[in-house]
Amino acid sequence: MKKIILKIGGMSCSACSNGLEKYLKKQNGIKDVNVNLVMATASIEYDDFLEVIQIEKYILKAGFESLGILDDNLSGEKTKTTPFVVYGILLGLIMYISMSHMFFLPSLPFINMHDNPTFYSICLFLLTFIFLGYGFDILKSGIKNLLHLMPNMDTLVTVGVLSSFLYSIYGVIMVLLGNIGYVHNLYFESVAFIIYFIKFGRFIDSNSKEKTKDAIKKLVTITPKTAKVKNGEDVLEVTIDEVKVGDILVCYPGEKIAVDGVIVDGSSHFDESFITGESKPVFKKIDDRVVAGSMNYDGYILYKADKIGKDSTISEIVRLVVNATNTKAPIALIADKISGYFVPFIISFSFLMFAISFGITKDFVISVDRFVTILVVACPCALGLATPLAIVVSEGLCAKNGILVKSGAILEMLSHIDTVVFDKTGTLTNGVLTISKINNYSNMSDNKLIGILGSLESKSVHPIAKGIMNYIRLNKIEIDDSFSVKVLDGYGISGNSDSTKYYAGNRKLISKLKIDNPYLKDEKDLSENQNSIVYIVEDKTIIGMVGVKDTIRSEAKKLISELRKMDIDVIMLTGDNLSTAKKMASSVGISKIYADVVPKEKTEVIKKLQNAGKKVMMVGDGINDAPSLLTSDVGVSMGSGTDIAGDTADVILLNDNLFKIVSLIKIGKKTLLNIKENLFWAFLYNICMIPIAAGMFGDIVIINPMIACTFMIVSSLTVIFNALRLRKIKL
Repeated sequence: MKKIILKIGGMSCSACSNGLEKYLKKQNGIKDVNVNLVMATASIEYDDFLEVIQIEKYILKAGFESLGILDDNLSGEKTKTTPFVVYGILLGLIMYISMSHMFFLPSLPFINMHDNPTFYSICLFLLTFIFLGYGFDILKSGIKNLLHLMPNMDTLVTVGVLSSFLYSIYGVIMVLLGNIGYVHNLYFESVAFIIYFIKFGRFIDSNSKEKTKDAIKKLVTITPKTAKVKNGEDVLEVTIDEVKVGDILVCYPGEKIAVDGVIVDGSSHFDESFITGESKPVFKKIDDRVVAGSMNYDGYILYKADKIGKDSTISEIVRLVVNATNTKAPIALIADKISGYFVPFIISFSFLMFAISFGITKDFVISVDRFVTILVVACPCALGLATPLAIVVSEGLCAKNGILVKSGAILEMLSHIDTVVFDKTGTLTNGVLTISKINNYSNMSDNKLIGILGSLESKSVHPIAKGIMNYIRLNKIEIDDSFSVKVLDGYGISGNSDSTKYYAGNRKLISKLKIDNPYLKDEKDLSENQNSIVYIVEDKTIIGMVGVKDTIRSEAKKLISELRKMDIDVIMLTGDNLSTAKKMASSVGISKIYADVVPKEKTEVIKKLQNAGKKVMMVGDGINDAPSLLTSDVGVSMGSGTDIAGDTADVILLNDNLFKIVSLIKIGKKTLLNIKENLFWAFLYNICMIPIAAGMFGDIVIINPMIACTFMIVSSLTVIFNALRLRKIKL
């Protein structure tokens, strides 16, 4: 199975995106499709036998255009303003010729409907014909989508415009044949007005929608265009595309890191706020990672390039954010379903109202006017923009604040969360562990004992193992790399050295091995001091016990308090013993605890909460908590921001600031509220305007196609500006 994101041209409304989505899903080899109207992209999963060129042919057959694979340049094509000025002047001329007499304005010489009806009619026809060329893309799309049985907004406009134009041509022919009265039955100005303002409305829409992508686009432009590569004693400035993996690069104070890499010489403070949302500089030294785009404040460093181009952290974040905008929130499916039936209904309804109007009034002109007005006023632009606009703005806001949300659906789910479950080590604590106490029950030295422990833990990625290895490095203790190691999930780790078998793990490991444990008092003492306990076993004998201690995150207590104010239950889930867990939980204000649980049991706890009707967010370190992160309704991982592609969580906190969870939930709630507001205004507009356009209020309220076009544009702008308000959320 492969996945690709293509840029799509020719989409103008939700009926376009829905129609393309449905069409592609029917094609052989395509498994899943998500089309994003705002980003103008299609995320497509397809079988290995299918080629991209074939998918692009499918898109073309559906009436749209593939603009190629999405790259890191998210900017839309700039629309030139000159045509709007030129055609605006031309429209003004048409309006003046056709309507000057209504306002008692002087008519243009030789183009007077009363004195020169023939020349008047021909002149309007020729000027309006130019507008048909200007709006040819709309007409082409409308006809093509109608032929594909996927009518969209362009179809509504096309049917309305061509109906008015063809009827007006009939009027011109009648005038040429001597029936001068038909000079009053020309709709050329409506045709020109509708085409112009549809194009102008899309121009405004396009510019406004580009603003929704601002936060994402800033990530794209953050990296420098050149890099300084060390070549012997020389330093060469090259373009970013010339940098290769393994190159040694130079970064001076005040410059930006060009590509992701590892410091090989020097140290400095770096500004990574663009990726973490935190303005506080981060100190980095030899062997620490640096991220492309981060600003070097005060040190000269050499760093080795290891991720370049599309493999860089920034590129990965952009791809994940764009992927998230290409997934649909459940509430969006409602709008999609309605839009799928809406356009065919409106076309049928407009023909029905034409027939009823003509049957009652016997006036063909009035009936055509209502027919066209209904088609124009009912365009479902606002309905199609309601959800994707809010999702794109919120995704950008999250990215700007160091929160990476991998799916648009998660933003909606966040508003329903009523329970947050925290892992302890590396989540509520800083995860910077070290050995605080060594109880040695063997005849060997402490260093020898810890060396055996390190030989086992060196192959583990658990935070406790990292803490032990940090202690070993600081104290320059030797370890044996020849150990054959096996992870005992939930219990610890085992390994062989020659004929001797060693174990390291928690109290459950001692029970599993059925070993007598005379050291429970030592364990209790360590636990009361909030140590995590690691037993060291040689064959069937306990030879040591170490206490590994961590520090609580400074923001943890404030976070728990804030979550309680939001009526959210807080639970701590840990593999540590109950005594240690209770002391730690009490210090941050957590009363509900599940202790002594292995990863499998953590998942069972999550399921138990869900079965009780809870909507659960699990917050963990993204490594040993993977199963519970996947099981929860929303999985949140603490991440460094440099290795995010394969993370199992739905959300990654790039700066490890736990308090960002409050911001995340606030954004989720505000996003859902904004989507509901957008859908309300979109539905209200159509509910109010369609009956008015159909003439159901008689002479009390009457609108014509030109007024209908204006209202349609205003409805779309209402939704756009409402979505843009999300950028002002106070976090």
